Amino acid sequence: HRLAFRDELTGLRSRRAMEERLPGLGPSFVVAMVDVDHFKKFNDTHGHAIGDQVLKLVAARLEEAGGDALAYRYGGEEFAVIFPDQSIESARPHAEAIRAAVEGYEMAARGPDRPRNEQTGSVMRQSRTPTQYLSVTVSIGLAARTVVDVPAHAVLREADAALYRAKEAGRNRVSV
Repeated sequence: HRLAFRDELTGLRSRRAMEERLPGLGPSFVVAMVDVDHFKKFNDTHGHAIGDQVLKLVAARLEEAGGDALAYRYGGEEFAVIFPDQSIESARPHAEAIRAAVEGYEMAARGPDRPRNEQTGSVMRQSRTPTQYLSVTVSIGLAARTVVDVPAHAVLREADAALYRAKEAGRNRVSV
């Protein structure tokens, strides 16, 4: 059950868990589609281990979202956040807070000499300054269902379209 409904890397609920949740949502909710900007560049430049760090960072910021948000790993570098019983106006500040929290986080790139033991790694981090900090940003698309006869998947498609508008407008922004 855990493997099917939790993403192993990030610990977030999986896309399958989201698919199960969608039909039970009330008449109004907001979906935020979140995508890591230039994610392929992180993997190509710094390797997949750094890419995994980036995904974990974003997942941690999503888990801190307010508004009774439910965060999901949608696939690859894309995430979905559902705000039950919310409107665009009430969910947008939470989406903007997610965007700002990711942008404002100075992510220290872990070196290849990082020990596997968590306690040893903690001691090592305290005794030296990271040699490289990475800047991570996300783009977010929002869409809402305000009437019950609109299918939940139509709201997902609208949120995805809004996400692409955010990317086309320059990335690192929230779009409706």
